[in-house]
Amino acid sequence: MKATVAAGCFWGVEELFRQQPGVISTRVGYTGGHLLNPTYRDVCSDQTGHAEAVEIEYDPKIISYEKLLDLFWNNHNPTTPNRQGPDFGSQYRSAIFYHTPEQEKLASESKTNLENSKKFPRPIVTQILPAEEFYQAEDYHQQYLAKQGKSHCGK
Repeated sequence: MKATVAAGCFWGVEELFRQQPGVISTRVGYTGGHLLNPTYRDVCSDQTGHAEAVEIEYDPKIISYEKLLDLFWNNHNPTTPNRQGPDFGSQYRSAIFYHTPEQEKLASESKTNLENSKKFPRPIVTQILPAEEFYQAEDYHQQYLAKQGKSHCGK
């Protein structure tokens, strides 16, 4: 199965999911925009509409989509539009890109449950959108933190 999420700089998001039992593979890239075959430089211009995202291939017998959603919600701030930490621009927005109607339903329910929990004092701005073309980022971005011997973005 496949899941795609955006939660700020894709390096840290990928590392979080890559380490989970049941995740078969991850790749970072760009999705949700209008430019064909965008590069990192294109996306960083904040003019393409793409989000830095992580595509996750997982085994649902080992890790559920609901668990992936829990990891997503608990590891970024879903109330900051177009910003995570020091990074800002639409490419850093919070988004779930669903691949099936079931994923859409589960993502929407999880967002509603989080809103109702009042865990965050501000509204949740996470977008829930159909998955579009996913453009793999340049090779040096793939498993970037692992290559650097780091477990999170040190910004």
